[in-house]
Amino acid sequence: MHSDVIILVAEDDDGHANLIRKNLKRAGIINEIILFKDGQEILDFLFKKGDGPKRASGCAYILLLDIRMPKVDGVQVLSQIKADPNLKKLPVIMITTTDDPREIVNCHEMGCSNYVTKPIDYENFVNAVRQLGLFLSVVQVPIINGE
Repeated sequence: MHSDVIILVAEDDDGHANLIRKNLKRAGIINEIILFKDGQEILDFLFKKGDGPKRASGCAYILLLDIRMPKVDGVQVLSQIKADPNLKKLPVIMITTTDDPREIVNCHEMGCSNYVTKPIDYENFVNAVRQLGLFLSVVQVPIINGE
């Protein structure tokens, strides 16, 4: 992955967020990582609302999005991103503890790029994040413009 792509991680569990960050680095991903604690924070960033940080036009982002989050859940976040003409090309990788086939199909139909299940087992979770790192190292990420 190009080093100028910024990785956005929307994950309310600090332990999982730290594991994702640590294992992306172990997989050789040195990109900037910005963490968000809930769905509203990531929406405010992407849609340039609220008091927190805002996305910059002309930058390339990829979003790792937890489905189960407070305030606004990941499916609602995905829906709003894919409905916006400026954001719909943003690669979104859903990350969740559920492997419910209906939820996986629903997220893919809504336009997610990939779906990674967080195994409860530490080693499996580490391996899933490493595989995600390999995916990120080869995918082409579009630049997002517009307001």
